Amino acid sequence: MRLSVGLLVVALSSSFNAFALADPGRGRFHVKEAVHVPRGWVEHAKPAPDHTIVLRIGLPQPNFPVLEKHLYEVSDPEHGRYGDHLSKEEVEDLVRPHPDSLEAVNKWLVSHGFEETDIARSPAQDWITLRLPVVAVEKLLDTKYSVYKHIDSGDTLVRTTSYSLPAELHDHIDVIQPTTMFGRLKSARSTLLFNDNDEDDTVALSKAKTTADNIAATLTNQVSGAVVDASCNRTITIKCLQQLYNVNYTPQNVSTTPQIGITGYLEQFANVQDLTSFYTEQKPEAVGTSFTYVSVNGGENPQNLSQSGAEAALDVQFAFGLAYPIPGVFWSTAGRPPFKPDTSTPTNTNEPYADWLDYVLSQKDADIPKSISTSYGDDEQTVPRSYAIRTCNQFAQLGVRGVSVIFSSGDWGVGDGNPDPATQECITNDGTNRTRFIPVYPASCPFVTAIGGTENIAPEVAVSRFPSGGGFSDYFPQPLYQLVDVQKYVAALPKGTYKNLYNPLGRAFPDVSTQGDRYRIWLRGIARSIGGTSASSPAFAGLIALLNDARAAKGKKSLGFLNPLIYSAKTRGVWNDVTVGKNPGCGTQGFNATKGWDPVTGLGTPNFGKLFDIVV
Repeated sequence: MRLSVGLLVVALSSSFNAFALADPGRGRFHVKEAVHVPRGWVEHAKPAPDHTIVLRIGLPQPNFPVLEKHLYEVSDPEHGRYGDHLSKEEVEDLVRPHPDSLEAVNKWLVSHGFEETDIARSPAQDWITLRLPVVAVEKLLDTKYSVYKHIDSGDTLVRTTSYSLPAELHDHIDVIQPTTMFGRLKSARSTLLFNDNDEDDTVALSKAKTTADNIAATLTNQVSGAVVDASCNRTITIKCLQQLYNVNYTPQNVSTTPQIGITGYLEQFANVQDLTSFYTEQKPEAVGTSFTYVSVNGGENPQNLSQSGAEAALDVQFAFGLAYPIPGVFWSTAGRPPFKPDTSTPTNTNEPYADWLDYVLSQKDADIPKSISTSYGDDEQTVPRSYAIRTCNQFAQLGVRGVSVIFSSGDWGVGDGNPDPATQECITNDGTNRTRFIPVYPASCPFVTAIGGTENIAPEVAVSRFPSGGGFSDYFPQPLYQLVDVQKYVAALPKGTYKNLYNPLGRAFPDVSTQGDRYRIWLRGIARSIGGTSASSPAFAGLIALLNDARAAKGKKSLGFLNPLIYSAKTRGVWNDVTVGKNPGCGTQGFNATKGWDPVTGLGTPNFGKLFDIVV
């Protein structure tokens, strides 16, 4: 099934002459937002005046604190409203802007010659979308755009370092993008591993079983007591995850619509032939089945085997394989740099998860999968705080509607994403050039569940080939659900450890972990080994889909926003504590895994069977 979903915008007529009008109130402009050009970016050129920008204007949501209160009540297993999720219509009522804001912004747009047919509005009217040439945006926001180039990658973005609004509008507009956002959405590594001579074919599993470190037939995890095939110490399969995490549940598949979803970005395409090869090897009963593909904003999913993406292959194969026969959906969202900024062709602003959020929030409650995994993120500091807060609040809207939103925590430890620790530059981009650990967004959003990575079986330790992302947000305060656990960890650190390098009162991540390395996937017709918290997130999402299925079979609601449950006293015994490992970066050893919560593996890895007994 393929659905084509276009961006909800209406093109302005090429003959639109309103921008030639005198700019009303020009003398009353005041700077709304300003940033320094982040390190690694340089001003490269001026964009063509007719370069098209899709401008998103976010209006304030005065009742969001009420929505947040609902979110925590329906997500707290000790609360009487647990599972009493809100509907799409109830959520939209809560995020609707105040009439004064709608009136002020409408008046402003009319003064610039816009008509209602030129404007696209979200269902709650909290987002306004315009599509117009850069010269018009410059006039509207009293600014100048430039083409900026990323030195290392060559990526280019059309951005400004500040924009202004009439003074009377500042209280009626939260954020406008793309303006000051220099984020480079990236996959959480998904590093491919190749054996000698690029050999990693159908004999890899049998080879793994005969290696010197896997002579024993089984291994026993000392924490959980799980008995696991010894080959899992080298190669992770669906069976390995089921054994290690005590998964012994056959889905009832009570839903005919997708109940687990994978987001695909950056032209990562999910190939059905590769999925079939994966199922043939690891899930024979699933052979002949596939997934629903949905295009968001023109996203594609070509089935040429040579275009199969490693990230997409990993995500759909393990998420849907673990959850089978629960139906799944793969969203392909268009947009990525680099692009040619000298043309009038609409180009994405490298914020595709905002496009995806627009799409999924507009869907009926019954049509949204209740477990969704995303394996992408940005350095938090490259996402303007105002924009991070607004998109984070959109994740909260999904949570209160009963959706578990799951993100990988990143694969660069406390660093900036450079795989070579020796060349990491952990420097703030606020003009002070301070050395600072670099948290990852959206993993740092308090309304999502962030998943770290582990490796090995007996014992399970923090992944080491790439350091699992983790740390503390500089944008979001520490939520109450994790305050006790996190502050216990912070208090135990030697006095002065990493002083001024992190925010000890920030939202801490990851929340929990799963295996994150040596996953056996099929890519472009060949079996490969792959690693990253890109693997941890879809695996965890698959487990949540199973729990939701079991709850649905008993007439119970989906788990929804998971974090209050994860940190509750009710689930203290369901996490396999991981106490060995660290996440180095920024020229440091990073944080250490230790007893209890830590910013490397969170509270540990799941014991599905115990969790099942509690929530089902």
